Formats: sequence, C-alpha cells, structure tokens
Amino acid sequence: MQRTDTSFIAIVSLLLFSGLGIFVSAAMGLMARNGASFSSVVATQIGLGLVGGLVLMFLAAHTDYRALRPWTPHIFAGALFLTGLTLTPIGISLKGAHRWLAVGPISFQPEEFLKLAAVLVLAAFYATHHKKVQQLEYGLVPLLVVTGVSSIILLLQPDTDGVIMIGGACAAMWFACGARWSHITALVIGGLIALLMLAMYRPYLRDRIETFLHPTKDALGTSYQTQQSLIAIGSGGLWGRGFGQSIEKFSYLPEPIGDSIFAVAGEEFGFIGTSALVILFTLFALLGLRIAARAGDPFGSLLVIGLTVIMSGQAFYNIASTIGIVPLSGLPLIFVSHGGTALAIALGEVGIMINVSKRAG
Repeated sequence: MQRTDTSFIAIVSLLLFSGLGIFVSAAMGLMARNGASFSSVVATQIGLGLVGGLVLMFLAAHTDYRALRPWTPHIFAGALFLTGLTLTPIGISLKGAHRWLAVGPISFQPEEFLKLAAVLVLAAFYATHHKKVQQLEYGLVPLLVVTGVSSIILLLQPDTDGVIMIGGACAAMWFACGARWSHITALVIGGLIALLMLAMYRPYLRDRIETFLHPTKDALGTSYQTQQSLIAIGSGGLWGRGFGQSIEKFSYLPEPIGDSIFAVAGEEFGFIGTSALVILFTLFALLGLRIAARAGDPFGSLLVIGLTVIMSGQAFYNIASTIGIVPLSGLPLIFVSHGGTALAIALGEVGIMINVSKRAG
C-alpha cells in the first residue's frame, strides 16, 4: 500500500482555490444584472458545491472503492432513473432544457451522477472481462449499450455535451483495455456519422457548427458569445486587468459564471493567469493517469482513467470552445464554473481517485 498521492491533492487544492476566486469575481457581474442573485448563487456554490463536495470527497477517500464494484449495475440503474425523472412533470425546465430536479429549495442535475455511474458500471464490466475485450460481445457491445442507454435520456433533455463526455470516458476505458483497431475505427466512423445526423435534426447543434466555421458571420446573433469571449480574453493582455476588474462580465458576456467563465479569467488575469490554469488542469490529468497506472487492480485503474477523462475532458473542451478552436458547448469549467451539483460530484470523484491511490501497488 502506498501513501496518498499528495501531489494530486495539492493540484486539486490549487484548482479549488483559484476556481473559487474566479467564480466569486465572475459572480460580481450578476449584481449589475440582478442584484439579488449574487449572494444566493455564491451560497449555492459554496454550500452545496464546495462544502457538500468536500464531505463527499472525504467519504469516498475513506471508503474502499472496491466495495462499489458489485453495486455498479444498481448505481447505473438508479442514475438512469433519476435522470429520466427530469423528463417528467417533476423535472425543472430552464431555457428549453429539462436537466434539473428539485428537493425542497435545492435543485440538482442528475446527469452529473449519470456520468459517474456510467464510468463505474463499464469499469466493473471491463475489469471482469479485460482479457476478452477484443471480442465484440465483451468490448464494443457493452460500450455501445452503456453509452446508448445514457444517450437516449440525455438527448431527450436535450444534452449533447453530456453524451460526448460519457462516450469519450467510456471509449478511453475500452481503449485502455486493448480494444481492436478495427473496432476503434468502426466506432469513430459511426460516432462521426451520428453527430452529423444529430446536427441535421437539432438546429442548435447546426448553429454551433456554423458559428465555429464562420465565427464573424453573425456577431450579434449566434456568434455573439464567442465574439464577446474573445474580446474579453484579448483585452486581458499579458497580465490582465486585475482581480474583479473585468468589464465584459457586467453587461456584455453571456453566462459569465457558466460557459464563459474562462473569458472572465482571461480578462482579469491575462495570458499568464489563464496559462497557469491550463497547466493546473494538465497536471490534474497527468497525475490522474499516473494514479491509474499504479492502481492495484484493473477496476481501480479503469475507474480512474474514466474519471480523469471525463473531468479533464470537460475542462479542456470548455477552454477550447471559449477561445473558438472547437464548437461552443454548454460544458462547465470543472472546479470553476457555477454548478453546485457538478462541483460536488467532481469532488466525490476526486475522493475515489485518492482512494485508489491509497490502495495502489
């Protein structure tokens, strides 16, 4: 048994500390738009997200992750059920999306739990059958079943970003098990075809792709968020305007505490600050993969691979979409963006990764 990976904990702590600072600064922009929202938004982020997440992280870090293995099918079924409830009358609709449930005054996104559950159930299956993963029925088919069932519910919400993240994390675990290249090629081609078909039937996806290809075509319409994000980042220069000094967050930048929060960081902390943030996320991903490589069993290794990909993948895609090198998405910048559920679940996932590192080798 090795000691807890302190370098990994240090990177997570730095991400939490810097993320909270960026979030509080970005939330100040709400006072100009809706003065009553600032305290409630920050309280939700700190209370549900940070405090609740730290509790989950502590519990996950001190509960043997291997005890979860026989329960993974039940956890996945429960996550599917909760996510499906968002499509019923008890679900909460916001901006045309049905992604939230409410328990008293607290609302949460069960999709975040579904991402974790999908990684858990597939990691458990592949750990049991890792020597047979090159066979269709033990490799590609389970991947398609888990991602397919999850995708049906998420696309009905609609939430294409969640589908991509679950698919990417599950595919990474499958690849790590030694998937056949012919199966990988088939999956890539099939995935691209599926995305193109979705874009044909989902106008908002088509708009995202067109905006990415022609970012200046409709600067006051579909390209507005991308254009304002680039203006914010560009105005930050090398060192930034300084903490709390962003101008864009007050009137111009859509979703300053959500999708566009990296732009706020760019304006206030400049190229140096955002580069430091990117380096922290890169170290998070590398140290996560190191934990996976040192894990004492296939289940722990695959589980950490899936969690690392799903968290760092969200972060890097959010950053890339903000600066316009990939199509815009609604994915949060993990540890930074507003979202109590996302932060709490992410910290719970960090706890699992810490737990695997404690029981390595």
